Amino acid sequence: MAQATAFWDGIAERYAKSPIKDVEAYEYTLERTRSYLSANDQVLELGAGTGSTALLLAPNVARYVASDLSPKMTEIGQTKATDQGVTNVEFIAADVSDPQFAGAPFDTVLALNLLHLLPNLTQDLKHIHQMVKPGGLFISKSVCLNAKGLPLRLRFMKLAIPLMQILGKAPFVRSLTIEELEREVTEAGFDIIETGSYPAVPPSRYLVARRV
Repeated sequence: MAQATAFWDGIAERYAKSPIKDVEAYEYTLERTRSYLSANDQVLELGAGTGSTALLLAPNVARYVASDLSPKMTEIGQTKATDQGVTNVEFIAADVSDPQFAGAPFDTVLALNLLHLLPNLTQDLKHIHQMVKPGGLFISKSVCLNAKGLPLRLRFMKLAIPLMQILGKAPFVRSLTIEELEREVTEAGFDIIETGSYPAVPPSRYLVARRV
């Protein structure tokens, strides 16, 4: 975990300045996510980065906890919240297995562009299940690099990732199929109620699932 924390801390400033690659897909899933939120909700976002999405969604809920493995990311996020006057969002440096999130305190848990970066996906999804109130929602978006029909550029990138990891230039990245991702979420104790790929290539799979 220390290696992953150091990697994300190291790129935090650059990450905060990087533009959204597919604005249309981002805005669509943002609106779909917003449609599931209510004014009284307690929401946790895992892997919140520097908080761009958190600050857009926080006005729709009562309390928004934005967590990330990287203290530097959360520091930047808190500064942005202060500058923008968003007062109901709290930034916390913590990983997915942090026990402070257990006990099912949240109406909705978000993991946007996170699941494919988790080395212990099966176990972490069990942790996430324990964070969501019975009947509450888990909303995720994950790149599926094992999908069929990937462009040559992305297939080459998959081959390059292990070397980049050795050099400290890339984080852990899991190659998932859509079917594998959805099976993992279902087996963790969730009932999937909405799916879609935004963008379609490479498929960034958007899932809305209810805790059974």
